[in-house]
Amino acid sequence: MPETVFATVGDNCIDRFLPPVGDCLVGGNAVNVAVQLSLLGRRVAYFGAVGADEAGEAVRAALVANKVGVTGMSRSRGEVTARTDIETLADGDRRFVFESFGACATYRPGPAEIAHLRRMGHVHIGWLRGAAALRQELCTSGVVLSQDLSVNNEAEELDPAGLDIAFSSVSPERGEAESRRLLAAGAGLAVVTLGAAGSLANDRGKILRIGARPTTVTDSTGAGDAFIAGFLDAHAKQLNLIECLNAGAEAGRLACHYRGGFPQHPLQPFVQDVDA
Repeated sequence: MPETVFATVGDNCIDRFLPPVGDCLVGGNAVNVAVQLSLLGRRVAYFGAVGADEAGEAVRAALVANKVGVTGMSRSRGEVTARTDIETLADGDRRFVFESFGACATYRPGPAEIAHLRRMGHVHIGWLRGAAALRQELCTSGVVLSQDLSVNNEAEELDPAGLDIAFSSVSPERGEAESRRLLAAGAGLAVVTLGAAGSLANDRGKILRIGARPTTVTDSTGAGDAFIAGFLDAHAKQLNLIECLNAGAEAGRLACHYRGGFPQHPLQPFVQDVDA
């Protein structure tokens, strides 16, 4: 079986963990999924935009250090790199208190990038304005398409039509209904994470569930992105859906052991001093 080559498209940011934590880390759904796939041994490239600033260089350096291709990453002059301010709660969960999408807000893959993406085996879309248009561009290319719909907040970007795998995250009591909604709207496979209740997959009406794996939570930021990477890696190996869910759960469990979306050193002090 030939190797599946992955690309992720969309958001990057600096996650600024507010005091008393105080760490600044590289993050963003598309970046976190790319790095986690690379850590699983996958060839992966990232497509997105950063500002022409020190924070943007930090994003690029983190990707390169984790063997993620960056030829599809652009630097937008006049724009700043996206930033998210995060409050860490007592139970290890987090609350987003400020978001600036910066260069990500205006990023769209151009013709050259789309041509490159059409040659990939699998394209995963994170937060991206224009995701629906990109799916339309890629749906006839034979590329396997997935998207995390839980990180998008505009109606047209929440449409799962054309997706081979639609990821979402809702409360446990809404999980099955959400999976049916995604299938009815055109997704090939619906995968829904349910927090502490685990996750489920709905394949043409057949619903499979697994429970969450017990773990000590240092920080839950990026755990859902790690779940996606683990699931996609297993799916590309043509494992069954329970095995895919378990692979995602294990990746998500491990991601709770460190702060941020993947293991890295904090970026103090330059990002922490940026004004809101």
